[in-house]
Amino acid sequence: MIRIHRAGGLKPMTPRPGWRPEADVVWIDLFQPSREEELIVEAALGLQIPTREEMAALEESSRLYRSNGATFVVADLLKNGDDEAPELEGVTCVLTKGPVITIRYFDPKPVQAVWDRLLAEPAACVHGSDVFLAIMEAAIDRLSAVLRRVDDRVEGIAQEIFSGGRTGGFAGLIARLGRAHIATARIEESLAGLSRIFVYVGLDGGMDRNRAVREHLRSLRGDAESLNAHAEAVAANIEFQLNAALGLINVEQSAIIKIFSVAAAAFLPPTLIASIYGMNFEHMPELSRPWAYPAALLAMVASAVLPLLWFRRKGWI
Repeated sequence: MIRIHRAGGLKPMTPRPGWRPEADVVWIDLFQPSREEELIVEAALGLQIPTREEMAALEESSRLYRSNGATFVVADLLKNGDDEAPELEGVTCVLTKGPVITIRYFDPKPVQAVWDRLLAEPAACVHGSDVFLAIMEAAIDRLSAVLRRVDDRVEGIAQEIFSGGRTGGFAGLIARLGRAHIATARIEESLAGLSRIFVYVGLDGGMDRNRAVREHLRSLRGDAESLNAHAEAVAANIEFQLNAALGLINVEQSAIIKIFSVAAAAFLPPTLIASIYGMNFEHMPELSRPWAYPAALLAMVASAVLPLLWFRRKGWI
């Protein structure tokens, strides 16, 4: 599907061979385009539109390039950002002297937010650069919103980990921390890519002559850097909580092992006494005494209680 935005409003379009964009077209949005639609746009603008396979095959260093007077950038935006472990998928933006072109195969919220804004306020973007900057700003806002939710989830997990009297159930918390770590890592990856885009586009021959655009790009880059610092703090918090959870698991396991060790030490002397009197020797003179049985029981109880009292005095239990 192809949608275009003209200075006067939005217009869904049925592609036809030989189509040429009007002078007031500022945005051409290709959403899951067919090969026929790609060829129509290529012929209309004299550009080579990258296919989905070509976008996926691009190396990191080749995701920003210039061709035929246009600047091509691939931005990794969040897909399913409301999930606990969102994914990243590339959206290609082509900056020309006229309209900006976007090629995408999913519906990221930043792009939809810009469309909604233009529906309410068609004159909000009158140049292709305005649309590009609006998408990038919406992408930063979306990353910020998702990162805040991740931060809130991590803080909630911290309350559960360090709540008094918690015993067990750490496996679920560690899994949730893992998903939060995945989300944070993908946010950082997206921010890193956007920062490179802002620098690259800022050096574009057409962009750097527009002071307002240059200042806007610099502001977006600052936002991305500050948001990246926030993401790094969240990642550090996740790592701390993960280490804390693992430490508490070790403490819990040590306590269990200590209980078994104390029990083994306490019952070893009574076992020894019972083993001695369980031997089948003929000449054991005390066995014939009337006090022998209670004395053996008393000796076993005393041999169990005395070590326990000693452990308690030492603070081991």
